[in-house]
Amino acid sequence: MTGSPPLDVLLPLDRAGQRLEPRDDEDELLALFGDDPARLVRANMITTLDGGGTGPDAVTGSINGPADLRVFQVLRSLAEVVLVGGGTVRQERYRALDVPKHLAGQRARRGLPEHIELAVVSRSGALPDELLDAGRPPFVVTAPGCPVLDPLRERLGADHVVVSGGPEGVDLAAALDALAALGLGRVLTEGGPSLLGQLVDAGLVDELCLTWSPVLVGGPAPRILEHPAWLSPARRLRPAHLLHADGVLLGRWRAS
Repeated sequence: MTGSPPLDVLLPLDRAGQRLEPRDDEDELLALFGDDPARLVRANMITTLDGGGTGPDAVTGSINGPADLRVFQVLRSLAEVVLVGGGTVRQERYRALDVPKHLAGQRARRGLPEHIELAVVSRSGALPDELLDAGRPPFVVTAPGCPVLDPLRERLGADHVVVSGGPEGVDLAAALDALAALGLGRVLTEGGPSLLGQLVDAGLVDELCLTWSPVLVGGPAPRILEHPAWLSPARRLRPAHLLHADGVLLGRWRAS
């Protein structure tokens, strides 16, 4: 935990002013999240003050920092599977996921499996060889029309290819049901914006954890949520907690 900053609680009001010092087991920070239900979809995203979802290098690494990393690791430790879009996997160079060693004990105490699984949503199935050939293969969530469906099943194993939907694309609700049937009901999605937009539009996101990075980037940076039409009605969220560290704000919001 060297280099991890303390987090000051701003919300909830009954804990305002409390300081969450970095601890190896992160017990105080985890206590803010309580016990997750067996089925949960939690999104974790980051934005700049002017709404940019990435820096000019088109990845989130240039706008995050130690405070965001501290919460990021805790959120992953609470998940059974991380759900990500294929474009984000390629852009952010995702590989097999590991539980941070200092959080392995907390994960075990919550009855969670030793490893975090990775599930990638991709209609094309065109994913990096370095990911597909990893020692622990990802789950690929795709539609029946995927052009490499049979090769994926042969390469990853049929149980690691989740097929749902139809010509219009992946049915995310059915895909989440299929993952839950495999014991992967506690889902953390890290985007990207298109996947988050589809999940929100379908009413599938239970919580949003959002970090505000205290920088301005301008340019054509994407927003955290991309959707071709206005959400109607607009989705309303309720604040659960808000933390602060070195100008960084880290919020958690629940779907109404």
